[in-house]
Amino acid sequence: MEPITVTADAEEFTCNAYLVPGEATTLVDAGTMPGVGDVIADALDDAGVDGLDRVVVTHQHHDHVGELDAVLDRFDATMYANGSHPRRDVAIGDGDEILVGDEACEVVFTPGHADDHVSLVGDARLYSGDVFVYNDGAFDDGSFGRTDMAGQSRERLIESLHTLLDRVPDTVDAMYPGHGDVYRASDGPDTVREALERATERAERREPKYPDD
Repeated sequence: MEPITVTADAEEFTCNAYLVPGEATTLVDAGTMPGVGDVIADALDDAGVDGLDRVVVTHQHHDHVGELDAVLDRFDATMYANGSHPRRDVAIGDGDEILVGDEACEVVFTPGHADDHVSLVGDARLYSGDVFVYNDGAFDDGSFGRTDMAGQSRERLIESLHTLLDRVPDTVDAMYPGHGDVYRASDGPDTVREALERATERAERREPKYPDD
C-alpha cells in the first residue's frame, strides 16, 4: 500500500509523518500535529489494517517527535530509533534492515542535520527525513537539510548525501521527505537520483541555505 501522510492537514509546523500499511504497518516519524493519533486510527480503519506495529524515528528534533509519546501511549507499537530515547525498544544503526509496510529497507546513517539522523532506503522508496528533500522553499527540485543551527554540520551532511548516492538503488522511484512534497519520478521531470545529485551539488557550494535568515 502507498504511504499515507497523516500530518497533511496540520495547521502548525510539523514534519511529514508517514503511515505505511502492510505486513509491518509502520509510522515513519510522529510529527507535532495534535490529534495525529485519531488520523492514524482512521487511516488504519480505512486500510483494513489491525493496529500499528512500529514507529521508526528518522531523528529526534521536536518537529519529528512532538507527538511520539501520544502515539506510543495509544498504540501498541514498537519504537525504533538510532539515538537513545527513554521509550526506544529497538536501536537501529547503519546497515540494519527493517520492514516498512511490505518493503525491506536498509537503515543508512545520515548525520549532519542531526547527529542521530537515519534514512530508510528500499528498492522502490526512500524515506529521507531532513537530509534530502525535493522542495522546501529554498529549492524546488532538490534540496538538503539546514545546517546553520547548533550541533549541525554542513560537512557531515555533504558526506551523508554522498552516502545516499552510493546506496540508493536506481530502482527507487519515490521519495518521502521530512518536509515539502512527496516526490514520485512518474509525476515529475527527475529521477530520484537526479534530484539527489542536484541537492548534493547545492550543498557542496557551502552557501547559506536561507541567506536572508
